[in-house]
Amino acid sequence: MVAAIKPREFRFAIDLGDDVRTEDGTPLGAGAEWTPEHLLLAALVRCSLASLDHHARRAANHVESSRGSARALFSRRESDGRYAATEIDVELEVRFTQQPGEDELAELLAKAERDCFIGASLTVKPAYRWSSL
Repeated sequence: MVAAIKPREFRFAIDLGDDVRTEDGTPLGAGAEWTPEHLLLAALVRCSLASLDHHARRAANHVESSRGSARALFSRRESDGRYAATEIDVELEVRFTQQPGEDELAELLAKAERDCFIGASLTVKPAYRWSSL
């Protein structure tokens, strides 16, 4: 009998007092002017780029440099009448140590979008636009 494999879990925590700190006490440096919506968009961009780098490294490549931006519309959802993110546009620019071929690039980008925990947690699917630096 083969033992059941326990699924991987990733746990994160923050403390919100006078400032925002991670579970190990590291300050995030996000002042009061950063709204929860801003932090969500920053998390989505950072997660998407981290996911891309993860898959690039698995393909014997690496994201050499990257940057991104995101914009969202928060409005009343038709499905339940609640306010939520109803549109999210993400623009990401990356440079690889070795530029992948067209098919490999498409596969890397699809995996990056699919495996970003933040994007996968949203009810609205972000619209991604990728380009090279």
